[in-house]
Amino acid sequence: MSTASLPQSDPRPAESPVTGDVGVIKKLLPYLWEYRGRVALALACLVTAKLANLAVPLVMKSIVDGLSAPRAVLAVPFALLASYGLLRMSSTLFNELRDVVFAKVAQRAMRRVALQVFEHMHSLSLRFHLERQTGGLTRDIERGTRGISTLLNFMIFSVLPTLFEITLVTGFLIARFDVWFGVITVAALFLYTGATFVISERRIHHRRTMNEMDSRANTRAIDSLINYETVKYFGNEAFEARRYDENLARYETAVVTSETSLGFLNTVQAVIIASAVSLLMWRAADGIVGGALTLGDLVMVNALLIQLYIPLNFLGVLYREIKQSLTDMERMFRLLSEHREVQDVPGAPPLAVRGGAVRFERVDFSYDGRRPILEGVDFSVPAGGTVAVVGASGSGKSTLGRLLFRFYDVQAGRILIDGQDIREVAQESVRAAIGIVPQDTVLFNDTIYYNIAYGRPGATRGEVVEAAKVAHILEFIEGLPDGWETTVGERGLKLSGGEKQRVSIARTLLKDPPVMIFDEATSALDSRTEKAIQAELAEISRDRTTLVIAHRLSTIVDADQILVMDGGRIVERGAFRDLMALDGRFAEMWRLQQEEAAAAQEEEGKEA
Repeated sequence: MSTASLPQSDPRPAESPVTGDVGVIKKLLPYLWEYRGRVALALACLVTAKLANLAVPLVMKSIVDGLSAPRAVLAVPFALLASYGLLRMSSTLFNELRDVVFAKVAQRAMRRVALQVFEHMHSLSLRFHLERQTGGLTRDIERGTRGISTLLNFMIFSVLPTLFEITLVTGFLIARFDVWFGVITVAALFLYTGATFVISERRIHHRRTMNEMDSRANTRAIDSLINYETVKYFGNEAFEARRYDENLARYETAVVTSETSLGFLNTVQAVIIASAVSLLMWRAADGIVGGALTLGDLVMVNALLIQLYIPLNFLGVLYREIKQSLTDMERMFRLLSEHREVQDVPGAPPLAVRGGAVRFERVDFSYDGRRPILEGVDFSVPAGGTVAVVGASGSGKSTLGRLLFRFYDVQAGRILIDGQDIREVAQESVRAAIGIVPQDTVLFNDTIYYNIAYGRPGATRGEVVEAAKVAHILEFIEGLPDGWETTVGERGLKLSGGEKQRVSIARTLLKDPPVMIFDEATSALDSRTEKAIQAELAEISRDRTTLVIAHRLSTIVDADQILVMDGGRIVERGAFRDLMALDGRFAEMWRLQQEEAAAAQEEEGKEA
């Protein structure tokens, strides 16, 4: 659980949206600047490799001329042959050295960007994560980080070397022969590059469509598989497959269109290159016939053109991949511009916890600004005290816990802990002071030990075992074939609802916070286990400030104060006896639950 080995990436506020290719490159440059020494060394290796590569045809010319009659009869040019081999080896050696030097730059940039996006995702509000589509989001991050490596490798190891080589070869041909060699070479390059960019630009649209359909298909697949049981309950396998296939069909269409346009692009490129090479070879052959050039010159020109045009054959691919990488990175970087709904004020101090007293002062809140969830909610939970909140579904009970945990900020009023407005202190310190056992427990797809130890990663094994014991799950864990190393499955689906709830309780107990929130914490437990855990929770809560959100009224009869909510307002408050004596909403709810419990016991008796 340690983060000591991670590169430092401090949480920052949401950034301005990244738009366009230039914006993406500007965003990436700071990550490269950190390793500017390695970048410079890699570029030096690149230039050396290209110079060695350019010298190969020159040596080859000398070898061919040296082997031409009558000089070949006298001596074999061993020095030239050795130079040829050395240059070939040097070109390969410096290219490999360039890759080795630059590998850390690309991988570290990928690592830092991925970490920054990951941290930013965790800093966003609960609203963003409730509305997100996990499959598409993870695919965007995956493609974006992979695009960094692709962009850097292609730009630095393909585009820049090609441009450098074009400049050297063109200048050499003009200086060594005549201006027509340069004119033909440059004209072909302009035609080739222009055609590549025009056709490739049109293909980008199809690539974006491919990305969109790929993300949608991935989202659909993950969503369907996560909800496997629901799909089975309603027999909707064919329906899910049909929806998944609709996105795959659109993806298929985009891919076919993209590949068709790629074939056309490759044909145009081949025609331009073949025409240019033919013209240049004609010029060289004419020079040999006229006596101005030697056979070695013809070989040299041919070798130079091959070295020049082979990289150009991949220009369309390079352009497409670079544009695609920029598009993927832009999509990923836009995640960094997602607004943080809940942000710390500049210089926010940590929460100073003295006793953990909680105070809601005239709190108003709405999730969407249109339908009020809480209106004028006002109550206190003294340090070490217990307040229970009851009410019908949708009355705003669970929202109290979310606001106290600062998943959202209130629109009006204040929430205080030990007299400190939680909006004025660091939210990390607020959450560190609060432990919550939610109604819907979600576990990591890892071992039971990991899930309980997650409450306090630095806890000893003895403390983890003690937390499990208090939560009445130790005996169950030790009875499993794999014990503590039992994997709980995706979202804890291998465990029953009651087992997941007890793991959640143990995890929160291990955190040992001064303020506790139990949101229907025992709703998934059977009556016997519930009574046992309720006794333990009462003992644990004795010296802690506790907010209990309950459905079963029998679990909160000993609360210091009970709040009855309806329509986002507190309609009744008081101790259990006071509310029963009031004979209002709470008393009515109590009678209904007692009748339901009696009916259930009678039904069990008949079955027995």
